[in-house]
Amino acid sequence: MVRARQFASKLDMYRKVPGDLVEGSKQGSLISWFAIFTIGYLFYKETSDYFNTRLVTNLALDRRKSSDNDMIKVAFNITMMDLQCDHIEVDAVSVLGNNQNVTKYISKFPLDAEGVAHVMAARNMRQHDIEEIALHDSSVGKSIEDLHESGEQAISLDDKTLGFAVRENDLVFVDFFASWCSHCQALAPTWEVLAKVMYDASEETIEEGGEDYGEQELKEAEKLDVPVIIAKVDCVAQQQLCLDQDIRAYPTLRLFVNGEPFGGGDYRGHRTILDMVQFLRLVEEQLGRDGKLSADSLSSALEKHLDMSVEERHWAEAFERTRKHHHHFEWNPNDHPGCQLSGSILLHRVPGNFYIEAYSPTHDLAPTMTNVSHEIHWLSFEPADYDHKRRAGPLPPNFYESSRPMNGNVYITRNLHEAYHHYIKLIPTNGNSFQVMQSSQLASYDRDITPEAKFIIDLSPIAVQYERVSRHWYDYFTSLMAIIGGTFTVVGFFESGIRTVAAARRKRVSHNSKARQVY
Repeated sequence: MVRARQFASKLDMYRKVPGDLVEGSKQGSLISWFAIFTIGYLFYKETSDYFNTRLVTNLALDRRKSSDNDMIKVAFNITMMDLQCDHIEVDAVSVLGNNQNVTKYISKFPLDAEGVAHVMAARNMRQHDIEEIALHDSSVGKSIEDLHESGEQAISLDDKTLGFAVRENDLVFVDFFASWCSHCQALAPTWEVLAKVMYDASEETIEEGGEDYGEQELKEAEKLDVPVIIAKVDCVAQQQLCLDQDIRAYPTLRLFVNGEPFGGGDYRGHRTILDMVQFLRLVEEQLGRDGKLSADSLSSALEKHLDMSVEERHWAEAFERTRKHHHHFEWNPNDHPGCQLSGSILLHRVPGNFYIEAYSPTHDLAPTMTNVSHEIHWLSFEPADYDHKRRAGPLPPNFYESSRPMNGNVYITRNLHEAYHHYIKLIPTNGNSFQVMQSSQLASYDRDITPEAKFIIDLSPIAVQYERVSRHWYDYFTSLMAIIGGTFTVVGFFESGIRTVAAARRKRVSHNSKARQVY
């Protein structure tokens, strides 16, 4: 115990040297200032690092604590460059089920050839929300074969006779159809009766009994000052003609006025005789107000109508009925309106896909004329819960830009029967966002399959967790002590080395001087 107390009393790590024994030097002063600046700079950097946090990345299984995030919200703004708004549908497919026309939160804006958007055309309503359009007149009870027993009233046209008909008649209403089209087959009897109604109205004759239309239809038809030629074109036999007319869906009901397609667009109303006759009467009234019908139309209409069937037979016999189908035809940008889709859809948080397809509940679309080239202005994926921003975790810089890699990309198909398929990998994060990895591939389709722009989505079971961490206070103070003590010690070693070298040099110089004095 005595020795321990003696050792404790003698322990002194900070023994002082008397001031009169301490000798200062200019060299020591410079090195001391260097040590002070070094300690100050390291102290500043260490303090800044202590108050800053760093982002740490970890990998873990994607485990959701609640069912709030079972849905993914896909927000997009996509321009379909060569597809009409009336022929676009957005569908979704997942391993949990097949949903068609999945949402009503999609707006459609038709675009002209210059890409300029017009007023909103429609919303992509659910299938049962769309107003049911009468695809044919249910009051027509006879089949097309029975109606043809007394002769065809709807005039069959080809490329030559169509040109003749629209030149020689003020109003020509044409049904572009395909023999395999179910909608066309259902419409055929109605179209034939419509032709008979318009012909009887122009003749101002009513046969007693056996008519396939009512008195109301005839009275509406008689209100027309200019008789309308009702015609039809079989696009299976007249493929090039339908390509030239840019027929993309069957049946397409197109009205020609003074040799040009009616500016109001193809007929898309109810396909009943009364509705179509009223449409023709309204068009005639509009054109009459605009002064676009010739003055002698009424007097010469019947003669032109009677001559038409003769010319049709003449051209049909003279013209070659079979011709080569050409895939490359002259491009008229005004005949290729586009559509801008903007909105969002909800997808189950499971692998699946959504796609933009050409579809119409009232038409059968032509696969050859379907072009799904598109530009993605915006495409983002995020959880569907509305509080995700409030609970968002830390994310690395430029994360949001990297989570939308397809924004601004343009995908153009230059050949027929092709479409881009986009493969998208979603990697969950603890910030309620997704990292997105994507690749796009050009897919080929069979000739009888309509191309579609498809977005195939897969979710990673591994989630990326970002966490901000900071240093502990004891690490900070330990580093400060190491900086102060280490700098003082290292600089002391440096000063001692300089002093030793300087002393040895002075000693050698002194020794050489004494040696020269001896000699």
